[in-house]
Amino acid sequence: MREGDEPEVSALVLEGMVARYHALANGKRQYLSFHLSGDLPDAQTLFLEKMDHTVCSVGKAAVALIAHEDMLGLFKQRPSVGFAIWRETLIDAAIFREAITNNSSRPPRTRMAHLFSELYYRARSAGLEEAGSLHLPLHQGQLGDALGMSLVTVNRTLQALRRTSAMEFRNGILTVRDWERLTEIGEFDAAYLHLPVPARL
Repeated sequence: MREGDEPEVSALVLEGMVARYHALANGKRQYLSFHLSGDLPDAQTLFLEKMDHTVCSVGKAAVALIAHEDMLGLFKQRPSVGFAIWRETLIDAAIFREAITNNSSRPPRTRMAHLFSELYYRARSAGLEEAGSLHLPLHQGQLGDALGMSLVTVNRTLQALRRTSAMEFRNGILTVRDWERLTEIGEFDAAYLHLPVPARL
């Protein structure tokens, strides 16, 4: 789904990860959010006619495309489904608000630790990964585009986080060694996600 499109379907992520981004005039991307299995990253297109951002896969991903007409019909038959989608869009907005705070007000190490904490918590809440690790098909350039950092800063920040022994990120695998320490560094409070607490972190 590209910025400017007028889609008649919404995407449900079945496997992998997708992202939303804005394309900048210089050709770079500003990643706005990342979405995991079970997410509807463009549910707002049910009510907004034109895309104001682009949705893309990050690495391998599988999505189901659901016609807006079918979804709206389902809402009439089962209002609880409509309420669930509405709730998801509200949580999306909360994630956006947190991302603005993260990228504008926190230093690089805290900013990156917060993003890793959020993605790990969301995946564990959804039962997508084993405790201690998460497959994140992101390269350093994408981390920089998401967090407003240069490649040099991304590399230095990853090294700084590795030295804390709280986590490690190599070859698309996030390994969480000390969850409490990671969330402390990232100033991460999961309340804004409004999700169940994972059984094991």
